[in-house]
Amino acid sequence: MKQELIADLQSQFNAIAHTTADENVEFWYARDLQGVLGYDKWENFFKVIEKAKISCENSQIEISDHFLDVRKMVEIGSNAQREIKEIVLTRYACYLIAQNGDSSKEPIAFAQTYFALQTRKQELIEQRIELEDRLKARNKLKNSETELSKNIYERDVDDKGFGRIRSKGDGALFGGFNTQEMKDKLSVPSSRVLADFLPTVTITAKNLATEITNHNVKQNNLYGENSITHEHVTNNSNVRKLLVESGIKPEELPPSQDLQKLERKVKSDERKLIKRSALPKKGAK
Repeated sequence: MKQELIADLQSQFNAIAHTTADENVEFWYARDLQGVLGYDKWENFFKVIEKAKISCENSQIEISDHFLDVRKMVEIGSNAQREIKEIVLTRYACYLIAQNGDSSKEPIAFAQTYFALQTRKQELIEQRIELEDRLKARNKLKNSETELSKNIYERDVDDKGFGRIRSKGDGALFGGFNTQEMKDKLSVPSSRVLADFLPTVTITAKNLATEITNHNVKQNNLYGENSITHEHVTNNSNVRKLLVESGIKPEELPPSQDLQKLERKVKSDERKLIKRSALPKKGAK
């Protein structure tokens, strides 16, 4: 996400924020948030709010602490006004709405980070966006490797064979370093998966090579460990070539922070967010 876009979206979200009378709790009006998140019709946005309420309930959090139904007067022309339904939202409610929104909208992707943070410092927002990108890349790789394991199991390759195929693929990607050698190089615990300590670009590269292998195994009906190993090594070699041409040698990149620890930190931050962002029982003013 470009720096200019981040700054613009941050400014928009800041502009529509309010605080309670004692200034202890931030809140947003749903109809203000609707426009910033890129929803033209209230009906469509309201459906997202309803999904967010379900998420709140499933987390065993009191909905009324974070979604408060109110009524508001709006101008309709000629100095006339009419009353409309409105919803007051805490930061946590906005976060749940973003999580249940259309992630193809750039404002939604930004909001998922913006409302998960207690600070508005741009550098921390960018750091959180980078974390979310890494988590998404890791989940994609996990899914593609699960599919590869299933594909090759159906083609007379057992779990040990899958490990050998993946390790030789890593050797091709990491310039001769197989999986265990890369774990030793990056000081990854023996019981942990290498990918949990790799930067986003390397995880994405591994996923691309694995996806191509999955496609070609099925497309060309490859059978047996030798043919599938050759396919996977070729794909990892081709991906490595692309990286090296761009000035990236994956085996030389430093390790990233353990993803499991990062996920625990995210969950801890969210619990703190929930406690701090609940609306006063009398409602926001």
